[in-house]
Amino acid sequence: MDELKRVVAVDVGGTKVAAALVTLLDSGEPTIEHFGKAPTEAKLGGRHVLEVIVGQVERVLREADCEVCGIGVSTGGVVDPLTGDITYANDMMPGWGGTHLGAELEARFGLKARVMNDVHAHALGEARWGAGRGAESVFVCAVGTGIGGAFVERGHLLLGAHGAATNIGHVTCADARGIPCQCGAVGHVETIAAGPGILERYLELGGAKADEKGTPVDGAYISRAAEAGDEAAVAAETRSGRALGEVLGNMVNLFDPECVVLSGSVAKCGPVWHRALQSGWDGAVMPPQAHTPIRDGQLGDNAPLVGAAENLARSAYVGLE
Repeated sequence: MDELKRVVAVDVGGTKVAAALVTLLDSGEPTIEHFGKAPTEAKLGGRHVLEVIVGQVERVLREADCEVCGIGVSTGGVVDPLTGDITYANDMMPGWGGTHLGAELEARFGLKARVMNDVHAHALGEARWGAGRGAESVFVCAVGTGIGGAFVERGHLLLGAHGAATNIGHVTCADARGIPCQCGAVGHVETIAAGPGILERYLELGGAKADEKGTPVDGAYISRAAEAGDEAAVAAETRSGRALGEVLGNMVNLFDPECVVLSGSVAKCGPVWHRALQSGWDGAVMPPQAHTPIRDGQLGDNAPLVGAAENLARSAYVGLE
């Protein structure tokens, strides 16, 4: 008989905290119930974000009204998965670095808690139950407001000495040469290939600041404009896609995964962006790996919730069982 595990899963982002009850079985797909979310209000500081998380956990426990085996958390920032501490977070979440999140949740609820980086959680969900299911090794790249990456082999994540392995957004690329990154370095792919970089380049090249209704343009607008032949939009999308393709090709050269899973809002761009991605890939990847499939993510916003729950039930990291 299948062993059933119910986990309160939480996904902490810069704009919202989502939580749900995730039910895991030894066989069969995870189920997600009692989903809800609340604004993170990250600018109010780390203690406020912690209280938002606590409120969402309380809501799920109240609505589910069943026994759970613990709390699995996916969060932005660099995480020590052994302690559940947030060891570093950038200015998008001021005061979040230094939060003893795992210990705080265990003390509040008397339940086991495990915390992992949000990109790691997303990757684990896709590798075990999404587009990477059945593959021995998967490189997952999520590209939206930022760019993150993770390498999953035989169901476990590559962690690294500082918990920051495969941080693909902070790999250098030719088109970003000399451009400052918010991390303090220069030339990183995230500066030009993520959503804000596409928008910045579009406006630099004289693109419209607002649509016909006066609404400020966003990534979806720029993608549509590129498909319609808008030169500024084409240039911005091309730079982004080509840069990410180049770096993805290099990651495949380095890690040799069975497949690549690409997800996030920017990955939903149209053919202009995807053709540029293919061009950058073709120029970087070695012949033995050139036919490595690039698959679209399947789980969407559910991926980090599933990954966080899986990590609670069975550690995603070798040696941290």
